[in-house]
This record gives sequence, C-alpha cells and structure tokens, in this order.
Amino acid sequence: MRACIYGAGAMGTALGALIARSGRDIDLVTRNAEHVAALRAGGARVDFPAAGGGFVQRVRALFPQEMTGTYDVIFLMTKQRGNAEVAAFLKDKLAEGGAICTLQNGLPEYSVAAVVGEQATLGCAVSWGASYVCPGRVAVTSSPDAMSFSLGSPFGRSSMTEAVAGYLKCAGRVETERDFLGARWSKLIVNGAFSTISALTSLTFGQIAGGLRSRRLALRMLAEGVAAASACGVVPAKIQGHDPALLFGGRRPLSRAVAFAALPFAMKKHKNLVSGMYYDLAAGRKCDMDFVAGELSRRARGAGVATPALDAALALAEQIGAGRAAVAPGNVRVLTKMLRGARKNNN
Repeated sequence: MRACIYGAGAMGTALGALIARSGRDIDLVTRNAEHVAALRAGGARVDFPAAGGGFVQRVRALFPQEMTGTYDVIFLMTKQRGNAEVAAFLKDKLAEGGAICTLQNGLPEYSVAAVVGEQATLGCAVSWGASYVCPGRVAVTSSPDAMSFSLGSPFGRSSMTEAVAGYLKCAGRVETERDFLGARWSKLIVNGAFSTISALTSLTFGQIAGGLRSRRLALRMLAEGVAAASACGVVPAKIQGHDPALLFGGRRPLSRAVAFAALPFAMKKHKNLVSGMYYDLAAGRKCDMDFVAGELSRRARGAGVATPALDAALALAEQIGAGRAAVAPGNVRVLTKMLRGARKNNN
C-alpha cells in the first residue's frame, strides 16, 4: 500500500517519522520549503520533552507538486479552512478503494466527504499534540503514554479502517470507534475550551488548568460544549478515561467543585501542550478557531443553547485578527470581563 501525510507540520512530521521508524513507507508532503530541505538533508528529529528523549528518522519529504501516482491512504493534516480545495486536489491522488483520513480538529469529515464521497472518508480524533521547533525538528508536547487515536467514520463502517489503523498503531494506541461522533465531540469539547484559551493567551494546557481564573473559564467553556452536545443529541465518549458529560456537565455546586479540583489532573499528560492556533494568531495568520469553538457555537445556537464564553472567545479572536488586540496571558481577564458584561446586558 502507498500512504502519505498531506500537511506535514508539527504533528504530521511526528506521526510520519514514527510510522517510518516502524519500517512502513510513507511520504511527508508539505509546502514549507525550509522544512522539506531540512527533512531531506538530515531526516526528521522528533523530541519528547516529557520523557527526556527523542530520535532522528530518515523520511521521504515532498512538495505537493511532486506527488506522483495514487495513494491508498492519505492522512489529511492541513488547516481545515482549505478542505474543499485540498480534497479536490487529493481526489485524483486517491487510489480506487482508498481513503482520506482527516486528523484535523472539529468535525471535518463532512467537508472532505462532500468532495471525495462518504465511503472514501475516515476521521480520527487525536489526543496528543506537537510543536514545530525549527525546520526538520518537532517536539511532541504530550506524554508518550498519552498518544492515542480514536478512528472511525460518521458515515458507517469502512473497508479501509483496519489498514489505516495499522499505520496509526506505529505512533500510539488506536481505538476503532463504533460511535465515532461521540469520540469526535469529546475532542471538540476539550479543544473548544483549552485550544481556544491557549490560542488567545499563549498559555500551555497545564497553565490554563493550574490558574484559578483560567480554570474557571475553561470549565465554563467545557460546560457549554457538553450542553451543545446534549442539545444536538450526541453522547460524548470517554476521553482517556474521563466522561466529559459527567465531569463537566454538572450544575450542582458539588459537581462543579469536583470538576474544578479534577481538571489539573485530567490535563496532566498534556500540560506542556500549546494550541497550534496560537502560532497562527500570534503571527497574524488566520487560524482554525472558527472550526473548533465556532463549530460548537453554531451547533449550540442551532439547537437553542447559548454559549457566551465561547462567543466571547470568538469575538476576541476576531479583534486580534483585525489588529485591535493582541495574544497575551492577560486575555484570561479580558474574557472574564467580557462574560460579566454579557451577563449584565442579559439581565
């Protein structure tokens, strides 16, 4: 079989290097010229700061225009806002009976399937993160034992699931989900809170869970995500042993106190993770927040559920994109004030 990772940034490079290290052939495709040059010259260097180690692996790095023939498996790891265009490009690169497996955040399977078809579309919720260090070098910012994948499809069973899982098992634990939407929504709920706050503040997931004000803000967003799922008829799946609905959906004081105390422990294995959206916002580029927090907000609004915390974050991201605000840790206070103002206006 032929396989490639399309969009070999930080996570794509880490995944590709781990797959190649296992002895499987895989192409790493990216438009980043410096990254391609470094990968070709010295291989992919993958650091594991949490474990104090790393490795260097020779990989095959390509530009999109250098792709030849067709692939049985294409792992899609680009930004989601370009899915229609990217899927159209990849459609001719996909072998008959092959599959595009999107490892993007949010609910990206629908935009991919609209181009290549439901039978050729698989999805994967990824429970770990990585950061781009420099050309040819990336760092996995989650603990190695937290690296897992929830694989499946919102469109039913696929004949390519086992083949795709074979590649992913080279990097971590793979769960083939019968209720894939439940797994997708669990990741979306967590990303809607932690990735959003991290992008706006530059804080790591551990810093967010450790700070009193930022933890309250994260819990508010998590509760909004759980409420959105419930209103949409979705039961979030457990994520690394934690039930999002049970942990973050409670309204009683005791439930909230338990969630407040548990959050730092729930994020312990991802304490060094910084949202990839932060790097885009800080550099003045468009990020995928509209496909994460924005997706939750739109789904909730359609079901008649209010999401003031998520909406405040989206408004602040828009201000940052327009140059009227900047990414800073102090944005936790800014968001808190925005929420207070929204409550006063509603009253």
